[in-house]
Amino acid sequence: MHSSLHRSGAAAVLGLLCLAHAAGCKERDQPLELRPALDATPVAAATIHHPDRLSGVPTDRRDSLGRPIRAACVTCHSLRRPEALPASAAELDEFHVGLRFEHGGMRCASCHVIGDQDTLRKADGALLPMRDAMQLCAQCHGPQLRDYEKGAHGGMSGSYAGGARVRNHCVDCHDPHVPAFQPTTPVLPPRDRFVDGHGTGEGAHR
Repeated sequence: MHSSLHRSGAAAVLGLLCLAHAAGCKERDQPLELRPALDATPVAAATIHHPDRLSGVPTDRRDSLGRPIRAACVTCHSLRRPEALPASAAELDEFHVGLRFEHGGMRCASCHVIGDQDTLRKADGALLPMRDAMQLCAQCHGPQLRDYEKGAHGGMSGSYAGGARVRNHCVDCHDPHVPAFQPTTPVLPPRDRFVDGHGTGEGAHR
């Protein structure tokens, strides 16, 4: 007798749950083309950051905060036009000496334009302003671009809940001449006061 009452009570609860969710189930079971459209309005505007390295190089001078003072590319490139671009970084003997270049089998002329430091060249010969360098990267790095467009690559600052958001540019994280992340030494892990005896025991609540 008790088991039958238990079964009938469980059935009643199940029936109430089904009734409570009936509206949601009805909408869910509709064909996709009949369901209400999702609101695709972005929560907040997002802009792409344009790093200083797109328009200048660091010098050996520093500002009051200890940061390297950058010299605009036009400072030197407007004074003379080179006859050709070097085939490799090893040929640099006056400017940009010591530049590392490890970017597949590419050469300087694969991306740069002779005499125009503010312009880049795509693989099809089309020219791009330096600020649109992400389009150049996207030619070869399609999977990363797709992840970036979905928010799974690149990172940003700001908030999803409201206010302006700033997405990182490719060169915020990658050196365009040596794009692979370099080995780094990990820092000490954060200290958790609830692990390894920190914050527990006799002196935890003093």
